[in-house]
Amino acid sequence: MEGRRAIGWAARDTSGLLSPYSFNLRKTGPEDVVLKVLYCGIDHTDLHQMRNEIPSTIYPLVPGHEVVGEIAESGSEVTKFRVGDKVGVGCIIGSCGECSSCKSNKENYCTNKIFTVNGTYQDGTPTHGGFSSAMVVHQKFVVRIPEKLAPEQAAPLLCAGVTAYSPLKQFFNGSNKVLRVGILGLGGVGHLGVIIAKAMGHHVSVISSSGNKKEEALEYLGADSFLVSSDSAEMEAAAGSLDYILDTVPALHNIQACLSLLKIEGRLVIVGASPQPLQFIASDLIIGKKTIGGSFIGSMEETEELLEFWAEKGLTTMIEVAKMDYVNKAFERMERNDVRYRFVLDVAGSKLE
Repeated sequence: MEGRRAIGWAARDTSGLLSPYSFNLRKTGPEDVVLKVLYCGIDHTDLHQMRNEIPSTIYPLVPGHEVVGEIAESGSEVTKFRVGDKVGVGCIIGSCGECSSCKSNKENYCTNKIFTVNGTYQDGTPTHGGFSSAMVVHQKFVVRIPEKLAPEQAAPLLCAGVTAYSPLKQFFNGSNKVLRVGILGLGGVGHLGVIIAKAMGHHVSVISSSGNKKEEALEYLGADSFLVSSDSAEMEAAAGSLDYILDTVPALHNIQACLSLLKIEGRLVIVGASPQPLQFIASDLIIGKKTIGGSFIGSMEETEELLEFWAEKGLTTMIEVAKMDYVNKAFERMERNDVRYRFVLDVAGSKLE
């Protein structure tokens, strides 16, 4: 079907300000589903793309890659879903299907993947995200939302959640040993990292630049300890205490101080995409046989695992639900860290035009 119209909110230039935008959805194929968007999470990557801080942005840009929707229509060859199913869409809506990454269920590392936002379909048309009334997505890149998981609760798991889950999972692979984990940064990804790591049964230390979130981290999220990275005495006392650190900070920050917290052979895993280069002293890695690595979101398989894990454990995301006409204010507040801990847009309940 061609010519289906959608209403979204788009950025037109590097100011990043969003306003209503009408556009055509791409033609649907036999393995595509048409989603009515219900909710969509707000992520720091959206802001970077809206401002062309992760070049090169294609304007107009409709953000949103933590999308929860209801299937309104399905193609003739769709086997995984039925009309009316609640489903989720994350950061990726396409990949080549032929490379070693795709064939090993790691399509998030495919070099020809198609991003949900600021990507390009095979037919050359730009992709548009979940800050819109509807989307067309291939069934492979859609996941089912468990019945006992509220749709607005599921939204942050589709990017922020799986971004934390994927690296956490690799460390906990079948081991009964309690590892000591540091979560650097307590924003959207960080707070989910704390919840996931605790649900996996491990000791969690939150590392933050100030003590503002200490009570929340310890009392509401269940962290075991809280370190202020600017407090040299605290950092020195905790030196060599952590097996690894999950770095979730999406802005320029000091990773050098955190390396001292790692044990011998400890790892710092970066998942926050700072637009500026990060720095460290090489000898601090060499002497302790420490490593710095990265992890990019997660696979479709890991996303499904996380949703089931979350529902099975009865976990709760800490979100603030907002209407679409509040979206620019929400980005302002997110930028100054004034949200506990993730905005989710009530797209279906908003007047989009």
